[in-house]
Amino acid sequence: MIVGRSPRIRQSFQKAWSALIALFFWDLAVTIFYYISPFKAPALPLTIFGTALALILGFRVNSAYSRWWEGRILWGAMVNVSRSFARAVLAYLPDTADGRALGHLLVRRHIAYVHALRCQLRRQDPAPDMRRVLETDDLPELERRNPANGILDGTDHAIMGAVRRGWIDTIQQSRIEGLLVDMSNAQGGMERIKNTPLPAQYRAFPKYFTRLFCILLPIGLVETLGMATPVGSAVAGFMFLAVLQIGDDLVDPFGNDVHDLPLSSITTTIEGDLSQAIGLPAPPPLQPVDGILW
Repeated sequence: MIVGRSPRIRQSFQKAWSALIALFFWDLAVTIFYYISPFKAPALPLTIFGTALALILGFRVNSAYSRWWEGRILWGAMVNVSRSFARAVLAYLPDTADGRALGHLLVRRHIAYVHALRCQLRRQDPAPDMRRVLETDDLPELERRNPANGILDGTDHAIMGAVRRGWIDTIQQSRIEGLLVDMSNAQGGMERIKNTPLPAQYRAFPKYFTRLFCILLPIGLVETLGMATPVGSAVAGFMFLAVLQIGDDLVDPFGNDVHDLPLSSITTTIEGDLSQAIGLPAPPPLQPVDGILW
């Protein structure tokens, strides 16, 4: 996620440069044809076209931003429930060697859980982070299609084992189970966003209409701008292409691009808070690199 104070105009230009070059040469060809040909450009209702396109792009960007912001809300809820889970298991389990060992194991399992969830959403291998946190290669959860959900299942079984031993009562178990349900609900919301793309109409039509508008733009402007048409049309076209690119950048908030949510930073924050809760050194918080927080 870009956290710098100024927008990255250069990055937007780099993504749209091929379309801008093609647009500029098309504008230049239209301008030259206007001056050497007896035919005159038809009067085009560019204001109506531009207004309609702006509304379409606005709906698309709002839809994409809603997905991005909902993803951030879900991860914010995951941070809160993670702290509550660690606090609950450490407080409820007995202050004995076995009780503390189980509490520390459950906290470490949850740290592995958030890292596994991050990797699943980014389509990465969760095994290295899980092995690092749990300090073992024996991870049956990796055999499952959804390792993060497998960790939750194992944690729930461990909690029920503590209930059978009499270490926690049913009221405390119900409280912890509620936290696990909150984790599962947040994970389900993230997976819904990740696995459900925008409808095809939202993805295809804005691109078609934007390109068509950029093609018609110099034809409608050449009589007014004259020799300045290539520059003026290219600048106006870049504005619409940039708004179109914003929607593309925000539609998948759980990717590994500069515009996506900083999942590595969020999971590192969770690991730091929970590690300190069990007396382990916390990893340093991630810092922005060139204005980008991963």
